[in-house]
Amino acid sequence: MTFTMFLLLAGGLVLLVVGAEALVRGASRLATALGVAPLIVGLTIVAFGTSSPELAVSIQSSLAGQPDIAVGNVVGSNIFNVLFILGVSALIVPLLVAQQLVRLDVPIMIGVSVTLLLMAFNGFIEQWEGWLLFAGILAYTVFQIVQSRKGKENAAVEAEYAEEFGKPEPRTAGRMLLNIGLALAGLALLVLGARWFVDGAIQLARAFGISELVIGLTIVAAGTSLPEVATSLVAAVRGERDIAVGNVVGSNIFNILALLGLSA
Repeated sequence: MTFTMFLLLAGGLVLLVVGAEALVRGASRLATALGVAPLIVGLTIVAFGTSSPELAVSIQSSLAGQPDIAVGNVVGSNIFNVLFILGVSALIVPLLVAQQLVRLDVPIMIGVSVTLLLMAFNGFIEQWEGWLLFAGILAYTVFQIVQSRKGKENAAVEAEYAEEFGKPEPRTAGRMLLNIGLALAGLALLVLGARWFVDGAIQLARAFGISELVIGLTIVAAGTSLPEVATSLVAAVRGERDIAVGNVVGSNIFNILALLGLSA
């Protein structure tokens, strides 16, 4: 049992690092090929993809009649994302925050957090509130696509994009499929790595006599955030600072709107 526990922990970490590298590489190449700013990719595709472990845990907890774990996983993950992931990423390389994040996405993140607080005041998140939250993530995704198109019409934004990220890759079918496959493979490794690591961490916690409730609200919340940790750290090391920051902000928005919306 001890060997299996440490094997899960070590194997999970390896898969997380490899998966994060593949996801960031594939997503950034796909972004340049399509002429989409990596910030938008980080706020949507990468952020939503790395939140899939939280999605699985929250829905499973809701179906199993454990709403406290479903809500606690989301809230705990969001706190972990901001304090730990952004903190460690900033220790690796100074994070230059895009103006869109300051003016739009961070206020949206704060707004949906306050909305969750107001919804939870009566001790319940009703089904109609779940529909409202899920409609919010659909609107947010459409909003990002519209903002990306507006940004590309601005010559100054185009010049800054070209200077920082270079010319787009050739939009050949083979290259596009390769980048999509690389991103999907990275995402699959992230999800599998997070699952292994969480399973190993739970075994470790039980070996020390920690209650399952505490495990769910702490280790599970932190463990399901490991894809965001790995992705943002790899993005920071590779110089994709917009993806590093956008991944955290986008994940927090997705966690509340999509995860709690679907769970409710």
